[in-house]
Amino acid sequence: METDVADPLAGLAGFAAALREAGVACDARRVQAYLAAVAEVDIAEPTQLYWAGRLTLCSDPDDLPRYEEAFARWFDGDETRRGTQSVPAQKRARIAPLTSDAGGSSEGDEEPDSLKVAASDHEVLRHRDLAELTKTEREHLRELLATLKPVPPRRRAARRRPAHRGRLDPARTLRAMLADGGEPVRLVRSRRGTRPRKTVLLIDVSGSMSPYADALLRFAHVLTRSAPSSVEVFTLGTRMTRVSRQLRQRDPEQAMLAAGNAVPDFAGGTRLGETLRVFLDRWGQRGIARRSVVTVFSDGWERGDVALLSEQLGRLRRLAHAVFWVNPHAGREGYAPVQSGIVAALPHIDRLLAGHSLATLERLLGEIADA
Repeated sequence: METDVADPLAGLAGFAAALREAGVACDARRVQAYLAAVAEVDIAEPTQLYWAGRLTLCSDPDDLPRYEEAFARWFDGDETRRGTQSVPAQKRARIAPLTSDAGGSSEGDEEPDSLKVAASDHEVLRHRDLAELTKTEREHLRELLATLKPVPPRRRAARRRPAHRGRLDPARTLRAMLADGGEPVRLVRSRRGTRPRKTVLLIDVSGSMSPYADALLRFAHVLTRSAPSSVEVFTLGTRMTRVSRQLRQRDPEQAMLAAGNAVPDFAGGTRLGETLRVFLDRWGQRGIARRSVVTVFSDGWERGDVALLSEQLGRLRRLAHAVFWVNPHAGREGYAPVQSGIVAALPHIDRLLAGHSLATLERLLGEIADA
């Protein structure tokens, strides 16, 4: 195998081809995302190069062992290393290995075994319960959340746009005839385009959800930053608070501080029915919830009237395009939906999903995008 030492693209594309031969379904779209990710990290760092491919080229848990084997085999070759070292270091990733060894080797002397340990630690962290993370693990989780690339859901737009294929557009064809002296030189066709569909996140910040509230608000910040004009975020507790404006700030720490100052009922009680009624009366009925993808993050412990919660969820379901309910406890073994709020919600939601780990939140992004 020979690569151009002045251009690492051949080596990176060759690695993607090797992955396909190993059985990883990385199509052209994923390869393009991989190349874009590599441009944002220091490819002289094995850990950063590993995660640039891991997060973009793998789409299934079964891909992980194949990816690790192909990565170790491909990037241990001298020719590939010479090809990649010619690229100047750009923006350095902030994700560090979870293992803290003060007497370890420097970053440039990392061994493949330590790389595999770090990658394994990150994979374990993806599946850990958010409520059980240590302080160090929470710091790493924040870095991993920042690497998520949400794809907002789309819907068909009302206006039609010129296209090579589609229905004949009489008005545009007539204007083209007038511009060409009255001769029907070309027929103009059009088709309906797409536009972002509204995404609404309703996050329970009551006492029973407090171990997950910080991670869920950071997850909401990532979604809001990906599509500021089409994502709305509200917190649920004893009252409803809109925090969309606060979460539109670029810096996640500043956004979290602003959201924390705006929410007066952190770790309080839960009145889901009453807060949902406020949301629908004030915002939802007027347009935010109409044809939107609405996701409720809550464990379902309702201190108010369960019949009111069922009634308001019925209203919400008639307005929204899709309604998901994310319960952190739903991912635990032996879980049964017996909480009063969950029992009232089940007839009015499209999916009951787990939301206790980074991996489940990544799957939620797929559900929202496909809605």
